[in-house]
Amino acid sequence: MGSQDLLNKIENIITERGTDSYLGEEVTMEQHMLQTALLAETEDGSDSAIAGALLHDIGHYSEAFAEDALEQGLNNYHEDSGALILEGTFPEEVVASVKFHVSAKRYLCATDTNYFNCLSEASVHSLKLQGGPMDKHEILEFEKNPHLELCLKVRRWTSQYCRDWFKR
Repeated sequence: MGSQDLLNKIENIITERGTDSYLGEEVTMEQHMLQTALLAETEDGSDSAIAGALLHDIGHYSEAFAEDALEQGLNNYHEDSGALILEGTFPEEVVASVKFHVSAKRYLCATDTNYFNCLSEASVHSLKLQGGPMDKHEILEFEKNPHLELCLKVRRWTSQYCRDWFKR
């Protein structure tokens, strides 16, 4: 897919599906994506960080799984679908921040109890489907990720329910 085609696809997704509820939360998908990008921008995130924050959930719109997979108790692997959508057009660090934002949630839940306490009910539910907090081996492996800090930043920005926590 060419760059312009991908940008058109992203625009269409936001236009056509942006008003969908964000996993049963009080915000829409569009609001969630824009809030996350705004937090990245507010905290002087790089262009790649802002793009990753905006697009971290783009994989929810993939045709790779049923729209209601999470509600059915199935992991939809939206992080992998999102990375596939962006690969080849966006810089590696943007793709990585999308691909590993679920791993970053699992990592933070294993290493920072304050972070787990910031998760919404829907995020706790999806965490269970995504494998729960990382074990010690998974933590050590994830810490080798060359984009670890960016992935953790994007993940923290996605947790819209604990804005004060981001100031740390």
